[in-house]
Amino acid sequence: MMAPFFKFGLFGDEASLVVAFVIGIGFGFFLERAGFASARKLVSQFYLNDLAVFKVMFTAIVTAMLGVTYLSWMGVLDLSQVYLVPTFVVPQIVGGLVLGAGFVIGGYCPGTSAVSIATGKLDGLLFALGLLGGTLAFAELLPHIQGFFSMTSIGTTTIPVYFNLPYGLVVFAVVLMALGGFYGAGLIERAFAKRA
Repeated sequence: MMAPFFKFGLFGDEASLVVAFVIGIGFGFFLERAGFASARKLVSQFYLNDLAVFKVMFTAIVTAMLGVTYLSWMGVLDLSQVYLVPTFVVPQIVGGLVLGAGFVIGGYCPGTSAVSIATGKLDGLLFALGLLGGTLAFAELLPHIQGFFSMTSIGTTTIPVYFNLPYGLVVFAVVLMALGGFYGAGLIERAFAKRA
């Protein structure tokens, strides 16, 4: 095993910051090239006439999932060393709904707002300031809502482990879901483009 590189000591804290910076710049560059620095492009997702965000994100998920799966099967990546965020079902559903509402209202998510700031867009800056204000408000409220924040914990788990399914079967199912999603997205885009 040689990965994850940081956990196996292939580089230290300082080098990890450089790696994170380079990956972040690359990620931002490709988001901008895909047009995701524009709130109009992003909210088209919710008008159902341009589902590029859905397609790009699902492609990223499937690519990462296949990469992790094959690297693990080849003995390059030790999945037991990959950090998993603990699951708190209800708080994370509520958080997802809040993030989604912010995306619909503001036209950005945290990453795309940073990309829009880098391209000089004022609305991206205002969105990021709102994001910062919301983060500070959450930090202040956390002691008062700690009970809600930590409820419905199921620990650190994955879909194959939680449902006792073979890992390969779940990967195959997600790939099929992606293919069906891409096909359905194309149908929806064509249907809503005709109405515009």
